[in-house]
Amino acid sequence: MVAKLLLTLIYLVMTIRSRAATLPPITDATLTQVAGSLQMFVDELPQMPSLLGYSNGPTSPKPGSLTIGMYRKKWKFHRNLPATTVFAFGTSEDAATVPGPTIEAIKGVPTLVTWQNKLPQTHILPWDSSIPTAIPKKGGVPTVVHLHGGVHESQHDGHPLAWFTSGFKETGSTWSKSTYTYPNVQHSGNLWYHDHTIGLTRVNLLAGLIAAYIIRDPTLDASLNLPSGAEFDRTLIIFDRSFNTDGSLYMNFTGTVPAIHPQWQPEYFGHAIIVNGKAWPFMKVQKRKYRFRITNASNARYLQLSLSKGLSFTQVGSDASYLPAPVQMASILLAPSEIADVIIDFSTSTATEIVMNNNAVYPFPSGNPVDNLNSKVMKFIIVPKNPTIPDSSRIPASLVSYKASTTDTATKRRYIVLYEYTTPSGSSTHLYINGKRYEDPVTETPKSGSTEIWEVINLTNDNHPLHIHLATFQAIKVQSISNPTQFTSCMAQKNDAVACNVASYLTPPSTGNGVPANEMTWKNTVKMAPATQTTVVVKFNLVETNSLWPFDATTTPGYVYHCHILDHEDNAMIRPLQLV
Repeated sequence: MVAKLLLTLIYLVMTIRSRAATLPPITDATLTQVAGSLQMFVDELPQMPSLLGYSNGPTSPKPGSLTIGMYRKKWKFHRNLPATTVFAFGTSEDAATVPGPTIEAIKGVPTLVTWQNKLPQTHILPWDSSIPTAIPKKGGVPTVVHLHGGVHESQHDGHPLAWFTSGFKETGSTWSKSTYTYPNVQHSGNLWYHDHTIGLTRVNLLAGLIAAYIIRDPTLDASLNLPSGAEFDRTLIIFDRSFNTDGSLYMNFTGTVPAIHPQWQPEYFGHAIIVNGKAWPFMKVQKRKYRFRITNASNARYLQLSLSKGLSFTQVGSDASYLPAPVQMASILLAPSEIADVIIDFSTSTATEIVMNNNAVYPFPSGNPVDNLNSKVMKFIIVPKNPTIPDSSRIPASLVSYKASTTDTATKRRYIVLYEYTTPSGSSTHLYINGKRYEDPVTETPKSGSTEIWEVINLTNDNHPLHIHLATFQAIKVQSISNPTQFTSCMAQKNDAVACNVASYLTPPSTGNGVPANEMTWKNTVKMAPATQTTVVVKFNLVETNSLWPFDATTTPGYVYHCHILDHEDNAMIRPLQLV
């Protein structure tokens, strides 16, 4: 059995290498030329199709059932770019889109989704079997869907090993259900759903398997009176892609260290910025307030978003939670998977056109500066006449204060250490949490309903968006590590922050707690800056009521936490999380 598996792996590696040897080389200059040939702001911003995750009962909403498939199809990212082969979510192949349909749910009303894999026998992108990867014996593209930010039993979480191929011909070791139940018991907010297959997350998302999910609370929504309705409450899903001259998706198929990983590279960065499936689109807006739920769905690119002509954002939420009060922001930094819920008031602008820009270096925070392509995101064209519907919305002085407190007594303090391993020349080979592989025995076993303190130490040069499934957390302090080289050397030998006396290396923030005001709420992704220790309060309960989850969170297969730079997650900055 072992010999057969080794032969399979050798064959797959040789196939990747053979493909890399036969395909013509694509230079960065060619990719830049293709992206640069696409005129900006000529395609109108699409509004993704919406699916109701509930049914309308005679007096109140009832649970709803949806069937959503994953399809291979052609998609036009720009009017002047040939149609691109993608993987897309939809209720049918014709209806499938990139991003997929937005699921609209209501707090407290369950949504049932049957996920169907309609994908072909082979992938449209190169993948690397030298990292821990789902490899079906009979072929096919493995997928499993994770509702990012969702609160539900682990059997419905999209566990990395719960993958399945077309028609469920093969399934992963933890697969058990074709229909997932999302109880929507958490507070209202912004989520998204995407593939979560072990070793293939980066390529499956790059292929197009991403979409938004919104939980609404009609009572709270009415009391806040923020901009509402399909025209004035919009979802923006932003990501980057590169294209070959024939319009196909480009992904480098030569690894940074090909002798170890024939294809894997530590980050993917595209030349074109895509919003709701169109490259650099435009949107016509009225002179009034709009609400935008902005998701960074990039594989690795951070976004530092700003508006031209002096216009600013008013941020009301971060990830799936509201802020205690609105925060005025000239720019917003979004890591991959983060969501910013913002208000833009176009009535305050005398300009007729506003450009949303990006100024985040890549990799973040010490990489390349943006260029004339990836520095632009989209354009708003302000219609000069008065709004067709009077703007009665407002930005309240206060929003939501959740009952769960960051001062609650913590039952345990854990050290979570982020490592990157490199060759002697400095090329990345893999990334681990606490020096452990994903398949190593679980070490994080919090008690359901408890509060923990996680001290997250980042010993790499990258900023890592740490994402936790099921639970929510909040950063309360960020401290720099003085003499990080010396401390890292000790950690390389002992892998024990206490034994290496981490407290003696910490420098308190110069002002405040080091946490930006627009991120001081309960989140599912927290940025971990390099050479820092970030103190995070983790709540393993419902933060809105500070009560237990209304289901058993201790069942198998459990949950995970991981870096949401997808190339890092796949190789293999991900660890199991099992509640007890």
